[in-house]
Formats: sequence, C-alpha cells, structure tokens
Amino acid sequence: MGEGQAGILCISSYEKGQAFLRQAAVLGCPVSLLTTEKLAGADWPRESLTGLHTMPVNLTPEQALPYITRLFRHNNYGRIVALDEFDMETASLAREHLRLPGMGQTAIRYFRDKLAMREGARRGGVAVPEFHGVANHYDLWRFMGSTGGPWLLKPRSNASAIGIQKVGRQDEVWPLLERLGDEASHHLLESFVPGEVYHVDALWWHGELKFAAAHKYGRPPMQTMHEGGVFTTRTLDRESDEAHELYAAHAKTVRALGAAGHGQMTGVTHTEFIRAHRDGQVYFLETAARVGGAFIAEVVEFASGLNPWAEWAKIEVAQLRGEEYELPSLRYDYAGSVLCLARQEHPELGSYDAAEVVYRMQKHHHAGLIVKSQSAERVKTLLDDYSARFLDEFCARMDVPDKPTS
Repeated sequence: MGEGQAGILCISSYEKGQAFLRQAAVLGCPVSLLTTEKLAGADWPRESLTGLHTMPVNLTPEQALPYITRLFRHNNYGRIVALDEFDMETASLAREHLRLPGMGQTAIRYFRDKLAMREGARRGGVAVPEFHGVANHYDLWRFMGSTGGPWLLKPRSNASAIGIQKVGRQDEVWPLLERLGDEASHHLLESFVPGEVYHVDALWWHGELKFAAAHKYGRPPMQTMHEGGVFTTRTLDRESDEAHELYAAHAKTVRALGAAGHGQMTGVTHTEFIRAHRDGQVYFLETAARVGGAFIAEVVEFASGLNPWAEWAKIEVAQLRGEEYELPSLRYDYAGSVLCLARQEHPELGSYDAAEVVYRMQKHHHAGLIVKSQSAERVKTLLDDYSARFLDEFCARMDVPDKPTS
C-alpha cells in the first residue's frame, strides 16, 4: 500500500477481529494487520490483507511505536484500529504521534483505565460503586474507614476479571499493596456490590447512538472466572423495563465518558452494569471501546442480524472516506450462549439438539453453543437447562492468571 487509496492499519495481540478485516476488504479498503510473532501463523484472513506484519510479544506502547512508524514510512494509513483491548494504548499513542484521527491518549483513558472511567462516569451523574485510587495511603485509609468492606482490588487496565482480588478487612489490603510495590498505583479499590450483571453492546457515530443491545449474564463473569462454572449471556426482552433502564444508563455513561475525553464516541462499545441486590439500583461497572469477547458478537448477530465486527469496519471506512454510516436492516430475534472450559478435548454436543441451537463451538477443551428464538423467555429456559447440564457433563476449572496471556 503506497501512495494510493488511504487504508487502515489494525493492531492485535490476540487472534480476533477476522470479520473486521474481511469487511474492510469487501468495502475495497486496503487493510493491514500488525500482530505478534507468536500469532504469525494464526487463522488470519490473508486474502483480505494487503500486509501481515509482526512484532515481539509483550511490548509496551512505547516499544511498539517504532514497528508502527516503520510501516508508516511506505504505507498510506489513514486510520489505526486496535482490535483488542490490550492494544488500545499502543494505537492511541501511535495516532497522536503520527497525527491521525481517532481516540488519543486522554480519550482512551476513559474507555480503558477503570479509575478514569469511574471518575468520568460519576462526574456525568452516573451511579457507580464507591471507589478510590490507592496511590495515597492516607486517603485510602479514610476511604476504607468510611465505606467498610468487603472491597475489590482491581487492576486499572486489565480486561475481564483478570487480577481482581476480593478483600474483607483493612489489614488485608496493606500487605497486598506492599507486595505490588511500584505497581500498586495501577490499581483501585472498589466496594464489593453483589448483584446481577448486564452488558450493553452498541454502535456509535459521532456521539449518536445507532444501535444498542442489552444482555444479562447468568452468573457474574468475575464469579465464573474465579470460582469456575458455566458462562451464559442472553438478549433481554427489548421492550422490558429492565432493558430500557439499561439503555438509558448506557447512553448516559458513554456520552459522559466521551465528554470527559473531550470528544464524541464513534465506533463500538461494550459496557457492563450491575443491579445491586441491596437497593435494586443499576450501577456502572466498566466499559471498553471494543467488541465484547466470549462469543458475544455472535450472540448479537444471531439476535439482530448485525455483526459488531463488520459494522465497526464499516464505521472506520466511512470515517476514512468522509462518508456517512448507515445502520443495516435489523432482525428482532433473541439469542443466548452457554460456554465453559471442558474436561474433554472434544466435547460431544450432539445431545443438545433443540431446534433453537444455531451454533456449536469447535475449540479444544471448550464446550459452547448459541441458541436463537423469537422468544426471549424460550432462550432463557434453554440456557437454564443447558448450563446445568454443561456443569455436570463438561465443566473444568483453571486458575485465573494474574496477567493476560495471548
């Protein structure tokens, strides 16, 4: 890709986003991928790529920047897109350094740094669990004294439940911070709020909410990751009070974070909320400017006909070309997924034969499927049944890593 049509450079340290790459190519946009050496042989859609480039694993954004600038010398990239959450800081640094449009380092903080996004949401009038940074021990001591445990000690930049530790007393917090040393300030302490956890997956165009789908997890993801068990999520009844409350909370949250970062959101978001058992209120947990993992994109597609990866590519190409983005026609079905680590290398899913089963996962030591129906209640019934069977027939447990691994 030389002096011709401007293209997109995608960065991903994980094997994901193939639908984005294919869609960009379908639209006639040159698209290149920068991934890690470890993933050079992964299942990338090479026929869609104008270039596949690699860098060593575990680079800091500053260390990755030269690999991007070398590619930039002889390629006409108009946009840089991080397909995975752990590459967002790298992409934002490169955009600012190369003076390309898109989220810079300040803006990306509000969709990546759990402390920044909580502060931004609270300033925007969004309800959040009580939280505090841990950099100043006197302020932290006062916070713990005023809130009472238990709390969650969370890394500010990890995804999912990686690295989260639950603590019940003040005297348990200080040794953890001592062991973290200089890494302690990269954490926050948050009051533990038991409740039911939801996610809203959305598309945005210059601050305008173009699409949103509200879902409910079966068990909180943190509980599933730390204690083991079966992961489920399902589309909520679109006309329910529950869904409308989430739509409103989500729109208010993302607009507040966009304003905090001095811009308007354009692209995809995956945002999580919790409805507290104690008072029934919906609280913001976290958000990300990416497509949801754990086959959430497929659940969204089976329910709506809209693939979030493909639509994200359409949004990026439209921005690159100065065109308008138009939402495709939607379907209004319901879908849900059930997933778990499996004891068996190749779990046998043939007995899960309901007519609503539309997808079966093909992955070593994983069991998973997706169901689709015109009835939200039918999806819930199937997931309740199948998750109980998965727990008995397949479910294995693996300790959560302290840090993400590709």
